[in-house]
Amino acid sequence: MSARIPTQRRPVPRPAVPDASPGDMVLQALRIALHTAFGGLLLLAVIQMSLTALPWPARVSAYVLSALLAGVYLAGTVAESRHASSGSGPEPRRYGAAWLGVVTLLWLCLLVISPEFSWLAFPLFFLDLQLLRTVPALAAVLVTTAAVVLAQWARTGQPSAAALLGPVIGALFAVIMGSAYSALHRESLNQRLALAELHRTRGELAASQHFAGVLTERERLAREIHDTLAQGLSSIVLLSRAAGTALESGDHSLARERLALVQNTAAENLAEARRFVRDLAAAPLERGSLDTRLAALCSDTARRAAAGGRQLQCLFRVDGTPVPLHPAYEATLLRAAQSLLANIESHAKASRAVVTLGFSPDSVALDVFDDGAGFDPGMLPAGPRPDGSGFGLLSLRERIADLQGSLSVESTPGEGTVVALRLPLEPAADPAAVSGRKI
Repeated sequence: MSARIPTQRRPVPRPAVPDASPGDMVLQALRIALHTAFGGLLLLAVIQMSLTALPWPARVSAYVLSALLAGVYLAGTVAESRHASSGSGPEPRRYGAAWLGVVTLLWLCLLVISPEFSWLAFPLFFLDLQLLRTVPALAAVLVTTAAVVLAQWARTGQPSAAALLGPVIGALFAVIMGSAYSALHRESLNQRLALAELHRTRGELAASQHFAGVLTERERLAREIHDTLAQGLSSIVLLSRAAGTALESGDHSLARERLALVQNTAAENLAEARRFVRDLAAAPLERGSLDTRLAALCSDTARRAAAGGRQLQCLFRVDGTPVPLHPAYEATLLRAAQSLLANIESHAKASRAVVTLGFSPDSVALDVFDDGAGFDPGMLPAGPRPDGSGFGLLSLRERIADLQGSLSVESTPGEGTVVALRLPLEPAADPAAVSGRKI
């Protein structure tokens, strides 16, 4: 049977930072391969250009432009990597197109000097497709392809199928690979956003569960305080007033008797408070079994009423064959009897009260009857009153609901009140099965 459990305050767990996904690692590897290919092809082009019979001024210009191209390319990749890792530096999406324009312009200058720099067209295809929108990217790929074709024709002096098909096939392959790269990048970005949303939602769920646990614990504390300490303090107030009345009338013997009851009640409440602080679930029944505690409770109620100058006969009886109950069941039944007898003692103006503990094969019941003033059940408040009273039945209903039980109140003004509560038991009242429930 499920029920609310005492919750402890625990720190809200912080969502873990998601590790890099396989898609992110693939993209990172592709970026590294692209940058490595650009640097390697640039070095290869410079070496091949050095082996050709170029005039010295053109050769020096090529060296200078190659060094400048390498510096600009390296600066852009370093800035992009720094922004990706720490968020500092220029925004790649904002300045990427301008950087690509400078790289392409330097490459075109080198291509004019020597066709050997045609090798760099292939990584430039990928840069165009990665940094530019679809239409500008395709236009840039087309212009780059045309520049390579023209450079190759200029080298041979006449058009050839190899000079045309090589750059075109490379451009088509780059477009296909670039499209796959973009799709993988979008999928990785969506996955990252989904993971971030999942971790954010998990953090909110953990916070809401923590808050719900705190509220549940507060409700439990409110019920325990009302059914133990508050009722005991109320009895102490009534008994101390009765002792004061006895002193004013000169009946010192009666005053001492009532003060003794005050001391006993205060001692019991002090013990309850200490048990409460230790949070021992079985503490309410330390002085004996449930029927023993209920019988003692009836005797204490009658004795306090007599000390207050009221005659209240409080009887206890057991119907059926008692069976072992889960400690939470026993605690709930005891708290219910305490709360209901306290209400009879304080408000009912009754002369007789009967507490009946009944056992049947599938349930345990507690009936509390009094012949007092009664009331209209329809006038019961939906919540505690502004002065804090009216919490008893609400607390009792919550206790019974936690154990999947039922509570009924029958009363008529001038004809007394009967409060009946019932808690279901497992078939055959197997104590091991009952004790295995979540309480």
